Amino acid sequence: MNSLLKNLGLIIFLCGVICLCVYYFSVPSNGLLIASLALEFVGIIVYIAINKRID
Repeated sequence: MNSLLKNLGLIIFLCGVICLCVYYFSVPSNGLLIASLALEFVGIIVYIAINKRID
């Protein structure tokens, strides 16, 4: 459980990257760009915050 929690930020960040891939290859809409920006920003913040508390 601890390892999954430690990698939660990376998982969220990768979801943002997947949104960017979907935007690039199939459906160009601004909603996907906004979602990917939000997911990547939140992923970075969560990664930093969780790793400071666990370590």
